[in-house]
Amino acid sequence: MSASVVVILVLAVGTYAFRLVGPALHGRVVLPARVRELLAAGAVVLLAALLATGALTERGGFAGWARPAGVLVAVALAWRRAPFPVVVLGAAVTAAGLRALGVR
Repeated sequence: MSASVVVILVLAVGTYAFRLVGPALHGRVVLPARVRELLAAGAVVLLAALLATGALTERGGFAGWARPAGVLVAVALAWRRAPFPVVVLGAAVTAAGLRALGVR
């Protein structure tokens, strides 16, 4: 068996075990309120970091101004509670329009 297959199997078993732990321990482990607050804040920070790296970087460098402008338009539309397709199309049209004008 190749090393790649072993790694894939180990990751599959680990993922299954990790997903099984939640329902198995539900109600048995009680986390303090402060730990729950920190976990919630950590999730928000992790998602913000993922958004920032996806919106601002490409191949290890700055992605240009068109992509962040599209993200800002999407944020504004989402804040105004626009439907999801409108948010996505607004971001795409903004980024494509800026790129068509030569803004990278």
